[in-house]
Amino acid sequence: MKAWVTGAGGMMGQHLVRLLLEKGYSVLGTYYQPTTDIKQLPKQAQIEECDVRNRALVKKFLYDFKPDEIYHLAAQSYPTKSWEDPWYTIQTNVLGSVNLFEAVKELKKEFGLNPKIVSACSSAEYGYVSEEQVPVKESMQPKPLHPYGVSKLAQEALAYQYYKNFNLHIVSFRIFNTTGPFKVNDVCADLTHRLITIEKNLATNKNIEKKLRVGNTKAKRAITDVRDIINAFYIGLQKCPPGEVYNLSGEKVYQIEDIIKILKTFVDFDFTTFVDPVLIRPTDEPIIYGDSTKFKNITGWKQEINLEKTLKDMLDFWRKVL
Repeated sequence: MKAWVTGAGGMMGQHLVRLLLEKGYSVLGTYYQPTTDIKQLPKQAQIEECDVRNRALVKKFLYDFKPDEIYHLAAQSYPTKSWEDPWYTIQTNVLGSVNLFEAVKELKKEFGLNPKIVSACSSAEYGYVSEEQVPVKESMQPKPLHPYGVSKLAQEALAYQYYKNFNLHIVSFRIFNTTGPFKVNDVCADLTHRLITIEKNLATNKNIEKKLRVGNTKAKRAITDVRDIINAFYIGLQKCPPGEVYNLSGEKVYQIEDIIKILKTFVDFDFTTFVDPVLIRPTDEPIIYGDSTKFKNITGWKQEINLEKTLKDMLDFWRKVL
């Protein structure tokens, strides 16, 4: 079996390439402007640069590699960056998906190539959700709050269109807050990174201020370890009917304050916190928590890694790389 992972230079890609290799796949991993160190990707995989906005290049990789499965993770995935550069966000997430789906459609017609495809979408599609509306079900009307959420809703609609009109085997997952080693630019990654930076500075200067910069600590998030999520991708692609949308969410909701309390038990120094206005978003969902019942009933998947282990592994990751 052969699998193509687009966005292999991201956090999920790093873990997914490893999982697929462990399962005996031949793996092509492509990246563009990676958020992780691609030198850490396993040498057994074929690693290539590919901007999914480049239609001809996407089709060439598809034709040359002829994968049985495609895990389409390539994206501009940061809400804050999507406000700063909505053009790049839409081009990468929407046009990039069109390029991939069109290439599969064309090569299916020409050569019978018809790989199963995971389309990685986002809980950001739902937008503002009140406490009374959680856990969110797939039936809730999406109202995204930023260009990133809009782009993922468009990607999902395109996936359905290519399934319905051209019989492409595409499964869309609305991924809720996911974190773990290799992650950057989410609350868990930022907090663990800042704490290990303080820890390392303390080794040379015992008098430095032990203050942790934070944003909105009242926000509530259901958080899943990336290793659980990529396992869900793999299981879901084998078991879930195509043309459908499935939530992938953690089962337990944490306030950011709760995460900080857990982190205090994993470092050898006491610290205070202060709110940095720069870290406050123009709009910030008060709670993000999804209902994954539909997916679980089909696949039997469940979370196996608790947040304490996730945070500890992230602290250890930063200790190695900083």
